[in-house]
Amino acid sequence: MTGKTVGFAMCGSFCTFSKAMEQMKILKALGYNILPIMSFNAYSTDTRFGKSSDIINSVEKITENQIIHTICGAEPIGPKEMCDVLLIAPCTGNTLGKLSSGITDTPVTMAAKSHLRINRPVVLSIATNDGLGASAQNIGKLMNTKNIFFVPFSQDDPVKKPNSLVADFQMIPEALEKALKKTQLQPVIK
Repeated sequence: MTGKTVGFAMCGSFCTFSKAMEQMKILKALGYNILPIMSFNAYSTDTRFGKSSDIINSVEKITENQIIHTICGAEPIGPKEMCDVLLIAPCTGNTLGKLSSGITDTPVTMAAKSHLRINRPVVLSIATNDGLGASAQNIGKLMNTKNIFFVPFSQDDPVKKPNSLVADFQMIPEALEKALKKTQLQPVIK
């Protein structure tokens, strides 16, 4: 995929950041140019999974690009054709709900809206504790939305968290390749 640019957008499922950043490294090694994007919370929140400043530094070091972290910074992504494909990894239940309802109040949702405006693919790598609960309707709606694709996902802990769904982050490169051809990687539910 040398020469292709992936917008790599991160939302606040902080426990999956290490998985996302590992895939960021792999995509870089595969020859993708990576344009990093972060939601307000992902960009500014310190958690038990890491300090925001450390995560920001790591992402910018991996991608060799500055993070887009404002709505104004994300708006030109579509009109300027800044990405060939947009990946949201992790994509939280909150972001799923906003995308399915057309709400653009974060840099990530604005990036998706702007990118979809020019009919380019958006790939969702979900990580949500309510995927089989309140977010199920949003997943269903987005599965039926033009130019939205999913990284295959499954329940991550059916006993302790029966509604929780998490994408198989290792399948991100393959999901991106399929999405660039406007095809959904199957099976989507593992």
